[in-house]
Amino acid sequence: MDRLLPLIQNETLKIWKKKRFYVVILVLLVLIPVFTYAQVKISETNKKNFKDWRNQLVQQINDYQNALSSERIPEEWKRYRKIAVQQLQYYLDHNVNPNSPDGVTFTRGFMSNSVTLFYPLLVLAIASDLISGERSTGTIKMLLTRPVRRWKILFSKLIALTLYVSLIVVSSAILCYLISGAFFGYNGWTMPIFTGFVINGSNVDNAFVHAVPQWLYLLMQAGLIWVSSMTVAILALMVSVLVRSTAASIVTMMAAVIAGTILSSMSSSWESAKYVFAVNLQLTDYLAGSPPPIQGMTLPFSLFILAIWSISGLIVSFSVFTKQDIMN
Repeated sequence: MDRLLPLIQNETLKIWKKKRFYVVILVLLVLIPVFTYAQVKISETNKKNFKDWRNQLVQQINDYQNALSSERIPEEWKRYRKIAVQQLQYYLDHNVNPNSPDGVTFTRGFMSNSVTLFYPLLVLAIASDLISGERSTGTIKMLLTRPVRRWKILFSKLIALTLYVSLIVVSSAILCYLISGAFFGYNGWTMPIFTGFVINGSNVDNAFVHAVPQWLYLLMQAGLIWVSSMTVAILALMVSVLVRSTAASIVTMMAAVIAGTILSSMSSSWESAKYVFAVNLQLTDYLAGSPPPIQGMTLPFSLFILAIWSISGLIVSFSVFTKQDIMN
């Protein structure tokens, strides 16, 4: 333990000196105001067209119901519309505005929409070259000449990576709340959010639906985003161990994440795709009651699949790193 703590501190400082985390914060500072401005414009349009949020929900329900009668809309899209109609009607019946214009609601929506692609890309900015980058510069050879077991070196990198993944999730939530709150207000913490919707085909089972304060919902959402992001980070660490080139490591993981995101929207007829890690990254959809990419997928199932991928990635990473000839 005495040798492990300095290693963790050293790895944390090395990531910090690369200034990748600064880039992540800069990206957030650029994109969040853009999305906030877009939401402001949407809110202004809704205020002009609808004096009451209930009228807006009624109009949205009517639009979805009209779309269901169209023969040009695929059956899969109709299934999503049927589920959305039932959920919106539930909010309307219980007099709760699911799109309340406040900083907390905006943060919740931003984080939910970012879990499958945006957060993984932010994580890859830090995780993709932890090993391959040091091979390119030759610093890994200096590190391995120390009287420290190899597994401790890789473990220290994993702990540092976990720290930065956690910082990315927390920083994005804080920046999103602070920036959007300047336009929408900083309230909304205690607003009730319904969760527990169970999807059965095209129907929604409301038997388990219950209201939680939005602050608790946001914490649960952040926890699920952290799980998704850590899965991507661990797999990126594995690729970094297996691939010697930094560019190849980054491109490989980016291709896997982007391809998985595309696959999620096309995999309804390919049932085996539910075992692909990227198809299971959208964990926050289970909280909101959105239909999964493939019928039959549940939150425990997705968590189990991500756990299998993560454990497998760690086993491969430690097995290869402790045995391969890195010095040559």
